[in-house]
Amino acid sequence: MVDKGQHTYPDGSIYNGHWNSQNQRHGYGHLKFSDGSQYWGNFEDGLCSGSGIMLFKDESRYEGEFKQGKFNGYGIFTRCDNMKFEGQFLDGKIKGLGLITFSNNTHGLPRNEGYFDGNMIVRREKCPSAIEKANNAAEVARCF
Repeated sequence: MVDKGQHTYPDGSIYNGHWNSQNQRHGYGHLKFSDGSQYWGNFEDGLCSGSGIMLFKDESRYEGEFKQGKFNGYGIFTRCDNMKFEGQFLDGKIKGLGLITFSNNTHGLPRNEGYFDGNMIVRREKCPSAIEKANNAAEVARCF
């Protein structure tokens, strides 16, 4: 890895961090997109991969694991209204076990905990292990 400092792309996005020998973002870095969204975390072969935090221009945020540029693994997605999902993601979407917490800090009745596919709960079940893994992944991402 090589730390080449700051690079500005033609669209106005700015990257500051490490690169690989193929001149791709690789290792730890910070990318500020032209729309104002930002990513802090690990890159692999040019894409967000590993632990990181994505802050969107509406102030929604994702903290957790990435793979090939998408939310993938465990993490926490918090919307701009403070509604959040703690759990599993696959290919940039909610998919797997997790828990929804509404803006008023409740989980709904019945409790919105279980297996999700997209924004829909498919099966209600307790999943404390998945919630703990999501919180741990978010904590690792915040440590950068």
